[in-house]
Amino acid sequence: MRAALEQLPVSMTTVGIIGAGHIGSALAKGFAKNGYDVVIANSRGPETLTDLVAAVGDRARAATAQEAAEAGDIVVVTVPLKAYTDVPVAPLAGKTVLDTNNYYFERDGHIAALDEKQTTTSQMLQEHLPQSTVVKAFNHIPAADILTDGSPAGTEGRRALATSGDSDEAVALVTRIYDEFGFDTVNVGPLSESWRVERDQPAYVVRQTAEKLTQNLARAER
Repeated sequence: MRAALEQLPVSMTTVGIIGAGHIGSALAKGFAKNGYDVVIANSRGPETLTDLVAAVGDRARAATAQEAAEAGDIVVVTVPLKAYTDVPVAPLAGKTVLDTNNYYFERDGHIAALDEKQTTTSQMLQEHLPQSTVVKAFNHIPAADILTDGSPAGTEGRRALATSGDSDEAVALVTRIYDEFGFDTVNVGPLSESWRVERDQPAYVVRQTAEKLTQNLARAER
């Protein structure tokens, strides 16, 4: 299914977005602009998303998290990390899940496994979604830059973003999506290496080319 999804025409693809904060809202607008249908949810209910859906346009509709998970061919999880266990499991089985999450202990509370460097945020989400394929995406770019800092492929100095996943097909999918948004891709490797692009690392929320991003990933220390 996931291999076939890489070849799926954009016009036939629905993206479910669980989380309507700054990143989720920017991604909703970007996906719709790039020809995807968008079903977006937050923790407060679809009725609170009227203004966002109007801003995104005709390709978007509001829903519950369960409905967004069911509707999406691809699903983005972009919620505070402390809420990741609220993400519905069953409707995401067999699907590729883009994980934008970051760990902020000030917001999420201390999580011992992360404080002690035993796991990564994406591995935690993958454990919660054992029948899904989790891939890191859009976690180390400010939300305001997602829609403004992209450029056509081949542009000198084009900004690059990192991805990380245990599935080659999922990484290829994110690479395609990044290109549609106007970014080059650097593959960090498996989810166990995704800490290299998490908070406080050299590659986190700075503008960088693919060459510089590769260097910053190598400089990361745990």
